[in-house]
Amino acid sequence: MAVKILAVGLAAAAGVAAQPGPWRGQGQSAGSPAYNYMFQEPLPIPEVAVPEFTENINGRPVQFYTSTVEPFTKQVYPNLGPAHMTGYNGTSPGPTYIIPRGTESIVRYLNKGDVSAAVHLHGSYTHSVWDGWASDEVQVGQWKDYYYPNSESARPIWYHDHASGHTASDAYYGQAGVYIITDPAEDSLGLPSGNYDVPLAFADKKYQSNGDLASPNGNPINFFGDILEVNGQPWPYMFVEPRKYRFRLYDMSLSRTYDVYFADESDDWIPFQVIASDSGLFGSPVTTKDVQIAMGERYEVVFDFSSYAGQNITLGNNNQQQQIQEYANTDKLMRFVVGSTVSDSSNNGAVPSTLNGDIQWPAQRTTVDHTFNFQMGGESVWTINGVDFSDVNNRILARPPQGSVQLWELHHTGGPAVHPVHVHLVNLQVVSRTGGSRGVLPYEAAGLKDVVLLEPGETVRVLAYFGPENGVYMFHCHNLVHEDNTMMDAFNVTYLSELGYSPTSAINYADPMNTAFAAQDYSDEAFLPAAKSSAVSSLANLGAYSSFAALQTAEANFYATAGYHGDASTVAASTTVVPSSSGYGFATSTVTGASTAATAVATNIKGRPFPGPPAGFENGFLGNKRPVFPPGFHFRA
Repeated sequence: MAVKILAVGLAAAAGVAAQPGPWRGQGQSAGSPAYNYMFQEPLPIPEVAVPEFTENINGRPVQFYTSTVEPFTKQVYPNLGPAHMTGYNGTSPGPTYIIPRGTESIVRYLNKGDVSAAVHLHGSYTHSVWDGWASDEVQVGQWKDYYYPNSESARPIWYHDHASGHTASDAYYGQAGVYIITDPAEDSLGLPSGNYDVPLAFADKKYQSNGDLASPNGNPINFFGDILEVNGQPWPYMFVEPRKYRFRLYDMSLSRTYDVYFADESDDWIPFQVIASDSGLFGSPVTTKDVQIAMGERYEVVFDFSSYAGQNITLGNNNQQQQIQEYANTDKLMRFVVGSTVSDSSNNGAVPSTLNGDIQWPAQRTTVDHTFNFQMGGESVWTINGVDFSDVNNRILARPPQGSVQLWELHHTGGPAVHPVHVHLVNLQVVSRTGGSRGVLPYEAAGLKDVVLLEPGETVRVLAYFGPENGVYMFHCHNLVHEDNTMMDAFNVTYLSELGYSPTSAINYADPMNTAFAAQDYSDEAFLPAAKSSAVSSLANLGAYSSFAALQTAEANFYATAGYHGDASTVAASTTVVPSSSGYGFATSTVTGASTAATAVATNIKGRPFPGPPAGFENGFLGNKRPVFPPGFHFRA
């Protein structure tokens, strides 16, 4: 329903200065035992979830899965004891869901953990009752069916815990995983697929002397670990063929942002193509030498190893934020060991110049509908406009009418930390950045997103279409330590009566605490095959998502005639503390020539120049050319 954007804000010839001198975390540690197995353990690839069964209901395929939140142990340090974790199906990351667009899914989560749980499918426009509202908890010994539409364009989304007050520790100990929506239109582009399409989930951890995880709790400002993990493995290697690969990058850390780059054996940074972000494919690929990624964000990149047969390529981190604590080895993530032969040449051609000609950009709007201050202070440590999630009378800070487009202005007005802002339900267009170390980066402007980073003192404007259904949803800082302490509030997409239907005559999906969809106590009978089939039939026959396409069309037609005149009702008054971060904690990675001027069309964005690799890596990351493998280790074809 939305018109395409004509111009976007870009960073004009923006580049991030390389780190001068040695890595600033050199010699520092958060206290973890020394990890002496750098690039010696293979990259784990999470298993793909398999549905227990699929039913065709009213012409729609519906897949049913079960997942159990349960404790498990994992050997992280080969020379120490195991780490105690809690994850989905006893793994971390959890199983990867790969769902075809248009196939609905129901995931039954059974909580066998130690604390309550709430599961959020991050990046999906799910009804409120299945969105993972923080207070809609699954207690230990209970289960809940989460019902997802999977009807938006192909995209790299993910799922993680969202329980009130302990989301950070739950995600840290293992409750997170990858969820990918595929699409025949995307499949036809010939992008790397199968074994050449690999999710890379970044996280930082801290360990005790016995090999167990150290708790992330205790500091309400940030958590920074000194052990960087990819797919749950510290500093792994991956054997790759000399051809193109598609990597889906996920920042699943609590407080750490990354500036990701590929380096050859001479430590020269290698250009690659960014093809997608949080909400799917770009109009065109963006060529760059690095990608800045914050907590909750995702980017998809295509990297070509064909010129590096028999060599090592290192995935590094050149993060420059003063607010992010770096340690001795947090400048590197993993290593790719490039073989000499290609076993499969399919989907190994040039990345198409046109990837997605139908990005649903929100209608353009210049009037700011709401201003939100992400700050230290108010009733709690971290608040939005001085209000936190526990203030049930005031936590709804916006009431966009169903199907409307709003322009939100986000301010970082206090505190020694960065704030990646995540707005549930919607796809965001980043319009402008001012006051920080950069403008809107080309790959940030090339597609839609659901997380946007705020640096201290920075103001970012975002556009979003709120719909198609009505309901109450959360928005918050995705530094999960901040979310828990309690930088989270809500917005209410209000019912639009002009569309000619009454939500009171149907099931209320707008109330995230609707008891009809609350968690239930475990019983053997509920997990019998017939009971599961009945549950699928019952949910799918509600038609909960069947009206989405028709609603979008009706909403577009209504606003084309009536126009949009602001929120449907007055937002409760809130108290905003005086901004406190002016001049405090600004990033040192100052960008020269950064601008938010509208200078290019979104589908024709050029890569930005880069000044070169970081200094201080004279002999490679480890001073050796090849990883040292355990005795008896052999690659398998």
